[in-house]
Amino acid sequence: MIKLTNVLAADYTQKEDDVMTAWSIFEIMGIIAFAVSGALTGIQKRLDVFGVLVLAVTTAIGGGVLRDAIIGNTPPLTFRDPTFFIISALATIAVFFTYRWLDRFKYTIQIFDAIGLGAFTATSAKLALQHNLDSLLIVTTVAVITGIGGSVMRDVFVKEIPYVFRQEVYAITTIVGAMALYYSQAYFAGNIPLYLCFCITTGLRICCIKYGWNFPVLGMDSKRTVSGGRDSGR
Repeated sequence: MIKLTNVLAADYTQKEDDVMTAWSIFEIMGIIAFAVSGALTGIQKRLDVFGVLVLAVTTAIGGGVLRDAIIGNTPPLTFRDPTFFIISALATIAVFFTYRWLDRFKYTIQIFDAIGLGAFTATSAKLALQHNLDSLLIVTTVAVITGIGGSVMRDVFVKEIPYVFRQEVYAITTIVGAMALYYSQAYFAGNIPLYLCFCITTGLRICCIKYGWNFPVLGMDSKRTVSGGRDSGR
């Protein structure tokens, strides 16, 4: 009986280690992807070396800091362990030497942004569940804030309207991915929900980029009725 208990405990520990390994891989992927996205944006905006580094690091860790503050994981992991800061800084240095090559590809920033979005959506939704925040609303909210937090900061710093506030289908992909993880955990064990969330979020975002899926934008010259069922004097 004791041996069986020890075997079960060892198996459970192994599963937990596997989950944490997958979580760490996705977290590192998100850090690198968002750091590259932020660095390329800074270079495009002709910031100096320090400005590019700050923008890249902010894009990479900003969402995670917001996430940790919301779920009560304080002080945020980034401030307790400099690993993520170091990874984002190294990714930025790599961009300094390769940005001319990366810039040849039309959608480079958006593709890296999509990878970071998928990675952070998956890890944040999983982390919310691990902190016993077992509510669809909380899980999706934490995932969205983490996924878009760094990108919003990046765009605000360079005086651009963030993707999420434009016609780009951005936050919706995070919501769909987080919902997939939330509901799939009842049917799949191990890391499958984590992988599913990442693939759905990243895949949807890339499809939006490739096929130009956007939300409609209502401007002042729009012929649609904005509110109250009345025309605006025309």
